[in-house]
Amino acid sequence: MTDIITLKQLCAELKLDPREAREKLRAAARDPKKHPELAKLHNPRAPWSWVKGSAGEKEARALLASKS
Repeated sequence: MTDIITLKQLCAELKLDPREAREKLRAAARDPKKHPELAKLHNPRAPWSWVKGSAGEKEARALLASKS
């Protein structure tokens, strides 16, 4: 059984607003050269979730942890 981490869990851990986090993730998913894993994993109208420890989770965590 693989562990899944959701955007809600990630936001609680990083103390972020989920709405702002979704906006950042959607913007990043539109740039596949800069964020290939997020672009590959993004499905419109689907909740954001990643396999714990995956490249996609690491990329999302790095993006959300940055202050820009």
